[in-house]
Amino acid sequence: MNQSIIAAATLCLAAPLSYSQIPQCDRSHYRPEPGLAATSAAYGVEVAWDGERGQQLRAVFNVRDGNPVVRELAAKKGGNWIVLGRDLTPEYDVVSGKRRISEQQMAPLRKLPGGLTPAVVEREKWNAFWDAPLMIPGNPGGSADLPRKPEEIGRGTATYQVTACEIRTDHARLELTFPNSVTLGIFKGGLRYTVYRGSNLLRQEVIASTNEQSVAYKYNGGLKGFAINDKTRLVWRDVAQNWQQYRFGGPVNEHAVALVARNRLAILEVNGGGSLAVFPPPHKFFFSREIETNLGYAYYRKDGPSSFAIGTRMSENEQPYRPYGLSEELWEKRAHEARHHIHNFALYNAPPGTEQHMPVYFYLTAEDSRATHQAVLAYTHNDTYKPLPGFQVMVSHFHFHFNEQLTDLGSLDTQPSWASVFRALGVNIAILADFHSDSHPTDPGPIRFKEQQVYFEGCRRVSDDGFLMIPGEEPDATLGGHYMFVLPRPLYWSHAPGPGQKFEDTDARFGKVFHTSTPADELRLLNEQRGLMWQTHPRTKGSSGYPDAIKDWDHFKSDRFLGGSYQSLPVDQSEKRMCEARCFGLLDEMNNWPAQSAKYLIAEGDTYMKYPDDETYPELEVNYVKLDRVPKFDEPWTPLLDKMRAGEFFVSSGEILFHNWSIEGTGSKRTFMAEVEWTFPLEFMELVSSDGTRVDHQIIPATAQMPFGKQTFKIPFDATGKKWVRFAVWDSAGNGAFLQPVHLK
Repeated sequence: MNQSIIAAATLCLAAPLSYSQIPQCDRSHYRPEPGLAATSAAYGVEVAWDGERGQQLRAVFNVRDGNPVVRELAAKKGGNWIVLGRDLTPEYDVVSGKRRISEQQMAPLRKLPGGLTPAVVEREKWNAFWDAPLMIPGNPGGSADLPRKPEEIGRGTATYQVTACEIRTDHARLELTFPNSVTLGIFKGGLRYTVYRGSNLLRQEVIASTNEQSVAYKYNGGLKGFAINDKTRLVWRDVAQNWQQYRFGGPVNEHAVALVARNRLAILEVNGGGSLAVFPPPHKFFFSREIETNLGYAYYRKDGPSSFAIGTRMSENEQPYRPYGLSEELWEKRAHEARHHIHNFALYNAPPGTEQHMPVYFYLTAEDSRATHQAVLAYTHNDTYKPLPGFQVMVSHFHFHFNEQLTDLGSLDTQPSWASVFRALGVNIAILADFHSDSHPTDPGPIRFKEQQVYFEGCRRVSDDGFLMIPGEEPDATLGGHYMFVLPRPLYWSHAPGPGQKFEDTDARFGKVFHTSTPADELRLLNEQRGLMWQTHPRTKGSSGYPDAIKDWDHFKSDRFLGGSYQSLPVDQSEKRMCEARCFGLLDEMNNWPAQSAKYLIAEGDTYMKYPDDETYPELEVNYVKLDRVPKFDEPWTPLLDKMRAGEFFVSSGEILFHNWSIEGTGSKRTFMAEVEWTFPLEFMELVSSDGTRVDHQIIPATAQMPFGKQTFKIPFDATGKKWVRFAVWDSAGNGAFLQPVHLK
């Protein structure tokens, strides 16, 4: 051991604290790896690893009175170690409520064969979107079994009793676990720390389960015991991206102070020039909402004159923003939307016995806060979707009430705030979904066509070279469930019966118009115009029971039916993939149902207004479509729709990207090739295939891959009897990217 480590250990031992010897650690799964080591000594277990750009890092763990203690966090600069924290204690708290099925889910399910049985309710409640378990008494008509009662809400703060320790290496990562050591409200489990060779990340997480029924919950987590001195300060960027700081000179805090910080990131600066960042996982920390107001996802708490805590947090309720508008009259006109949003704050699912992961990330470095800020944001490409040559970034399904917005403000040349949000994220193409709960969607023509004219022209004026706004629609008309319509050009059409109505007609003002009052008419319109449709939020919300209920319809079997939308709903922290059961279960089943073409998942937002100070990136997944350029508004959008219909796109949360992919070989011996780029350390890859009945998952561990990599992977597979195959990659923070199924010939 070098002299600097001995000196640091001596300082730790000299502190006036009573430590017990850390339990003898189980090392049966530990193998020393280059740049990754765990050493046991009298002062605890020291974990040392090589970080980014040759940096050396260490964390020392011990136990005091049964409580786990982080005795030291340090980063090396030159020949000296900079201590970033000493004698720290992990802290967690949870708030739990009762998961309920929503009335929006129950309505379509009542109409389907079998009805709304107790077994159906038990299954479908875990797909709830319209639920706010911590809102007392709740929104009448929103969820079943209301009003909520105060005694349903449970609160707990973590307590510890460490009796065992496990150290494990898994290629380029090392885990130190205190199993069966945590009681956290209704949850019981263990505490784990993970470090990754080639990364400055330290992941702290409680891994616990509950046997309670119908549990929805949220958690906060961090470290307490940081020392205050003259140079201690916490820095962050506010929503206007201005730098802010707090120097812990104020009074003691009774409660944690929520930081409405840009990028969900707070950075602690310490003596000697080092810094320690804290932040949640980029996407998996967030459950589905309708707006992306920044609720303050980092916190600090001054516990005394010489001590403070930092960590990540999730709010207990939605905080709606003021809707667009310039007057109190307009505010009142739109206020119902704000009240509408607050009844949707679903939290995480915790089915009985599932192993829930509650992570928080720390980033250790000898650099200053500005360098640390850049280094952390490199993991999310600065919270943008990185441009890829030959691809365009497409998002879909947003209810902006654009026609009403333009009418209220009195100008077709309004540049809406949501357009600037999309551009800043790196989005090239956005498909809107108005005429759903706004304007006059069920008008047979006279009013609707005038509103469509404003809608089309507004999208035209927002679009420019390299940015396309497509006026799509979520009709909710003849098919059952909710679904998306995208046509290759602006087209005047209605979907409500009218007197003397014909499928195709000529209007003196609008020219050729169409009316689709039956499922057959809808399919005819799609076929003739070469449009696309897909089921929005399948198997949840107003599409509960769909597309299952229409899998034998001509609509679904048609090549005009693209598949279903993908969004992180629900969020279950025991799942390794975002939307693991509902989305990917559906994707695999759809491709085993009889149809003319492959079915896909399209990343969608299904959200409302957006402002530049929102935290949109963590709550959005996107589609990378193989297109050399963005179609202009006044030319056909057929190239985009054709690429989507061909499955030439992939879905990504942003941290994992595919540059290229193909299936090589013929006959039974084939190879799936994918050129992959990533930021966070990888977790696993999977090749999923089916013979039309059974779905097989070939899991390829990827824990040997260090962060910020790019590599071509070749996965051999036996194609004998296979109907289709698909490929996906997932990282250690729960981020992912997946390709669409390829049907084999």
